[in-house]
Amino acid sequence: MAASRKVGSLRLPPLPTVGELIKLYNLRAEKQLSQNFLLDLKLTDKIVRQAGSLTGAHVCEVGPGPGGLTRSILNAEAADVLVVEKDSRFIPGLKLLSEASAGRLRIVHGDILTYRMDRGFPPAISKAWEEDPPNLHIIGNLPFNVSTPLIIKWLENIADRTGPFTFGRARLTLTFQKEVAERLTASTGSRQRSRLSIMAQYLCTVKKRFVIPGRAFVPKPEVDVGVVHFTPLVKPQIQQPFKLVEKVVRNVFQFRRKHCHKGIRMLFPEACRLELTEEMMQRADVDPVLRPTELTIPHIRALSDAYAHLCANDPSLFSYDFREELRLKHLGRNHHTSVDAFKEMPSAPQPC
Repeated sequence: MAASRKVGSLRLPPLPTVGELIKLYNLRAEKQLSQNFLLDLKLTDKIVRQAGSLTGAHVCEVGPGPGGLTRSILNAEAADVLVVEKDSRFIPGLKLLSEASAGRLRIVHGDILTYRMDRGFPPAISKAWEEDPPNLHIIGNLPFNVSTPLIIKWLENIADRTGPFTFGRARLTLTFQKEVAERLTASTGSRQRSRLSIMAQYLCTVKKRFVIPGRAFVPKPEVDVGVVHFTPLVKPQIQQPFKLVEKVVRNVFQFRRKHCHKGIRMLFPEACRLELTEEMMQRADVDPVLRPTELTIPHIRALSDAYAHLCANDPSLFSYDFREELRLKHLGRNHHTSVDAFKEMPSAPQPC
């Protein structure tokens, strides 16, 4: 009986519905902020269940909006919920939830892209990277316009063990446009295989849990929404700096319908492009006529290791950007810049 009283005490008391709060505070989803409200608590409960047991957990919720998902997290018996909300219109409704949660809900009025989550929770919850994940979860119904830059930021945090991952291998349960969810979870050879597939899967176990039809949201978006769960790997599948891997993958996938060597070529200045591309492909032992979507993570690992070797021999290679070289060449033609003057421009290094 005592246990049941304890469980019951962690559930929220009767409150106005999310829909009633929206009317009470005259809230509207802002199109320019890609806001879409999820009012069905059965669906928000289902999202929360994908995170696993939240009993006694610490949770950071991203963009709670009117608080539908927040209610489900609190009702799942989380001990400490930190919500980060940029839009001040939602703060009064969240404060109402906070007052009803018996001190379990903390509110940060700020931007998740700049918020220091490593300062948001006590160090005592930390677990060594090699141990099981800490009892810390990141959950969010992400606005479409921030979802991709945010997951890239968090993947870099995972690689560097910074931000929320100073506490260990914190798990994430997030919503994305269905197309983005499919890219994140796409297997080798599939049409959806992309830069996001590689960057997420070399660092995490990534699973698409279920799809929420667009009609479940208010206002209804033009696309459906996928729920994706991430668990950081103990050992990343590629042992190179995140920015180096990202540069290799970004160049490979910029010509996704062509052979992979076409993208690899653009890692190098024109003066030595063919020579270094051949050296990199041979060192990696990757078939140059594979399409980017056919490359496995071991292929990308081999390419990243080969590129790192070339950069170690000539560090200026890593800062090379073929778009900048093209821009300067175009400027040179427009202003009749001599070839010698172009070669001397510091922003267009010629490491070869």
